[in-house]
Amino acid sequence: MSTLKVNSLDTESGTTITVPTGKVFTITDNSGISIGGTAVTSTAAELNVLDGIPAGLTATELGYVDGVTSAIQTQLGTKGDAFLDVSQNWTKGQQGEISALTSATTITIDMADSNNFSVTLAHNATFANPSNDTAGQAGSIFITQDGTGSRTASWGTDWEFAGGTAPTLTTTASATDRIDYVIRSGTSIQAVATLALA
Repeated sequence: MSTLKVNSLDTESGTTITVPTGKVFTITDNSGISIGGTAVTSTAAELNVLDGIPAGLTATELGYVDGVTSAIQTQLGTKGDAFLDVSQNWTKGQQGEISALTSATTITIDMADSNNFSVTLAHNATFANPSNDTAGQAGSIFITQDGTGSRTASWGTDWEFAGGTAPTLTTTASATDRIDYVIRSGTSIQAVATLALA
């Protein structure tokens, strides 16, 4: 690609400067460029930041970054957004999804998926020690018998039930029991059972 060089630029006869295809318009002195009376001071590196921005991005959308600094979390905080490390007063109800588990002879819950889980048992199942269990997480497991009923459940060594004894599920067809749990540590999940809810 060649470079278009001129000693002087005269636009008195018009307001448009046309650079021929394949040419590069180069400013080599220190006068810079002024648009509407405002000097353009962006460096090549700054202009290159725009490379790859979608063509449909509007000036308003680009303007959202105006004034953003490295202290962006503090700036967001002044807008009233939530922080992870600050006590907060929620003025509306908050919901956590109930993730469906698949019935099997061994069920290993991934605690990273949700806080609350449900399963309709079509097997006698062992609830193994879960994966991704982190101290402080709490929630519920809704266990429903299928249309046949009489499904049983046993529990991995991390599960610790009130009284030291795992519950015996309600075995009536379509009955639902609920296990509420709090993860105390990576090897201790304290749980209580509420039986025959439905």
